Amino acid sequence: MNDNTRQLETVVGALLANEPRPTPERIRSLIENARQLEICQVDDEASEKLARIFEARHEVTMTLGVTLVDQEYEPWLDDARAKIDPYYWERYRRLLAQKNFSGHVISTIDTVTDRTLGYLEDPSKDGPWDRRGMVVGHVQSGKTANYIGLICKAADAGYKLIVVIAGIHNNLRNQTQFRIDEGFVGRDSARLLSNKGDRFIGVGRFDKTRRPSTFTSSIRDFSKNRAEGLGIPLQNLIEPAVFVIKKNPSTLKNLLEWLEKHSARSGGTVDAPMLLIDDEADNASINIAHGKDSVARINGQIRSLLRMFERSCYIGYTATPFANIFIDPETDDQMFGNDLFPRSFIVSLDPPSNYFGPVRVFLDDQETVLRDIHDNEEVLPLKHKIDFNVTALPPSLRNAIRAFVVARAIRLARMHHSPHCSMLVNASRFTRVQAQLRNEIHQAVGAIRSSVRVHGGLPEREAVKDPEIAALQSVWDSEYRETGVAWGEVLAFLHESVAPIKVVEVNSQSSGTLDYIGNEKSGLNVIAVGGFSLSRGLTLEGLMISYFLRNSMMYDTLMQMGRWFGYRPGYDDVCRVWMPEEAVGWYAHIAESIELLRDELRDMEVANATPEEFGLKVRSHPDALIVTARNKMGSGEKVVVNIGLGNNFIETAILRREEDCLDRNRRSARRFAEALESVGCSPSEAELVSGGWLIGQVPAQPIIEFLRVFENHPGSVLTDPRPVIRYIEERMLDELSNWDVLLAGLEKAPATDALSDDSLGLQVHCQRRSAGSRSDQSTIRVTGKQRVASRGIEQVGLLPEQITQVKQEYEETHRSKLQPGNTLNYPDRIYRGVRERPLFILHLLKIIPEDERYVHSEPVVAWSISFPRTKLEEKRVEYVVNTTWLHENCGDDLNEEEIRGEGN
Repeated sequence: MNDNTRQLETVVGALLANEPRPTPERIRSLIENARQLEICQVDDEASEKLARIFEARHEVTMTLGVTLVDQEYEPWLDDARAKIDPYYWERYRRLLAQKNFSGHVISTIDTVTDRTLGYLEDPSKDGPWDRRGMVVGHVQSGKTANYIGLICKAADAGYKLIVVIAGIHNNLRNQTQFRIDEGFVGRDSARLLSNKGDRFIGVGRFDKTRRPSTFTSSIRDFSKNRAEGLGIPLQNLIEPAVFVIKKNPSTLKNLLEWLEKHSARSGGTVDAPMLLIDDEADNASINIAHGKDSVARINGQIRSLLRMFERSCYIGYTATPFANIFIDPETDDQMFGNDLFPRSFIVSLDPPSNYFGPVRVFLDDQETVLRDIHDNEEVLPLKHKIDFNVTALPPSLRNAIRAFVVARAIRLARMHHSPHCSMLVNASRFTRVQAQLRNEIHQAVGAIRSSVRVHGGLPEREAVKDPEIAALQSVWDSEYRETGVAWGEVLAFLHESVAPIKVVEVNSQSSGTLDYIGNEKSGLNVIAVGGFSLSRGLTLEGLMISYFLRNSMMYDTLMQMGRWFGYRPGYDDVCRVWMPEEAVGWYAHIAESIELLRDELRDMEVANATPEEFGLKVRSHPDALIVTARNKMGSGEKVVVNIGLGNNFIETAILRREEDCLDRNRRSARRFAEALESVGCSPSEAELVSGGWLIGQVPAQPIIEFLRVFENHPGSVLTDPRPVIRYIEERMLDELSNWDVLLAGLEKAPATDALSDDSLGLQVHCQRRSAGSRSDQSTIRVTGKQRVASRGIEQVGLLPEQITQVKQEYEETHRSKLQPGNTLNYPDRIYRGVRERPLFILHLLKIIPEDERYVHSEPVVAWSISFPRTKLEEKRVEYVVNTTWLHENCGDDLNEEEIRGEGN
């Protein structure tokens, strides 16, 4: 893209920023008018390409999300609006347009930040007052862009002091500071606070009339000495002052001491109205690395900071509804009593329709995006120690590196010449191993570079005689043939693609940095190798390829390690993620659970529910058990959590493998079939439906008896029969009296390697499921895209009109988010939401072993239950999990930085 084309894009983009849904004709009209300017003169081909870019950009839409507000809330913003000069917001709006946000998305951000500002307090109101809120976004979905917009509007409204707590790592804090410099301050804080002169950036290039003060810079956290040297009084601030600090006890201590010294009032309080934004609010929680004392100190310091202001608002931003403010407290009353509990409001953000997030990656578009890692154990085992030596790379990692080179060549062929391009490798928690991986990858890139330099310019037939170029062609053929960029075009750009690629180690022990800011003009092309430092908040610009070889089963860890989520305009079709099959299953499960909680939040908004009620809903979700146990891992204590099973789905994805247990569970299945016969629900008279054989109107007792004798694996905590049976027995005379029972199986036996069974009174063709790589002689861990139950299974037993209705309702809210060429996948939770009877599913599985030593010639029994919404008061049942088990199952995922307690 030449200079004139860039100028044309800037001019037309600014005009379109105020038009939420411009038509193709309107876009071309504006382009044609702008082409009359000398600096915007381009040929017809470039003009049409730009028009198509704008068409794609302005197809992006964004919905408003939902909110819960306390009953004492008194609206103030509409009355105050006439007195507010939107100076800072208007600058920021122009910046968003320059950054290619569509007019519709800018309009929605405007509305959402207006709404959130309104839930704060009027800054002109006399104190004392305080408000506490939470904003729930999505990983890499634009939370920072949202809260910078809120900062701008809060400053316009009269908030004078703004504190942003930006995670526990320096690299994230520095990145956040730069974003705030660019979107609010308008000046380069690194130069400003280093006495190297003033440089206007971002919004400062539009209008520099008003200049907020910043006490921190993009290279330095808060320092009392530096703050003293600035000589900026906190009394009677004309323009706002901003602090961007790390979530660290010493930093918070310094800030508290400095504020107390410079407070305007006796008693150490500050009069200026203050907004505190806690980014990644659920971080630094209770776990083995950041223990209870450390977290208590940080939380205590945040509360002390808020108490220093007579007028304050706190907003915690988090990417997951499973936030620790809901999960960590021992009791409900302790949750409500926490000073940082969002008692005033909760806002759930919806991402724009082009968000490349967990629902798309793990539920809707798995076949395109995900690639399995199954060849690592010999050279880079999933579990390894700190002294492990890396002597080679798995073939899958070599292919991922080649995919990065090819994908970058495709972007160059598409004229993406200056944007950043990144690849992520997260395969070890140990910095020593990360350093070795970095070196091996550096050598692999060097080999590609050498081959391309020597042979890449030859004719196609000659070039592919080089083994490395042939391997690149093979990757193009398997991954990118359908992108519309031919191999000949890719070959022509291979040298330009691979030449600038750097391999950088990013962790607390390395000097490697991701300097996207310093490479803004030419673009940074980097393969980032790291662990925990890459896991939270840090944005990898232009991320295309990810190689994720980790073992975590925890929601927070998994979602925050999902750096591949975000926005990929014009190149989402080349993005790929390599990960173990078991991790895919976990991510899909997490995505479903989080979407379910967001659906609950929408229902609660309609019912005018309060933030306290949503907190209780999160605490009682079945998966809160695992999050709670993870936070207390290492304490040695048992974790007791009260769970509500209404509107939830549980299944035995972890099974015992001992042969005598398998035999006993098969006998239990046969006795279950006999019990069905005895109550007039004969399997031989079952109705053949999609997914198996359905029996209706089954009483609860045969199901309870089966659960009582089924030998559950202790690792399958949510299918512990004791609390499940208690939950059923409390309702078996009412809403759980009649059940649908599905004997799951295939309609036809596979042509090869089939396994059938007639022990239940009819012939069942067994479903095939894989045993994951972490299975062993005593455990089968069912993995894969389906886990135990097949997708769509929860519609079994519903009436056709019920299925049609819930699908239509889902289409109305999700059709706009569907990517071109993809079909809409309907999640099972929509069927569960309208079930009137619970569904019990008995599975007979043919297990595909992970090792030839474990061959199962007979079916393996598993079960699932879909519980409908409860119409009764939600009586939660008590689950108990020993954290020793949890440590054995996921404790090896702790990072070296976590174990040492480092936060650099």
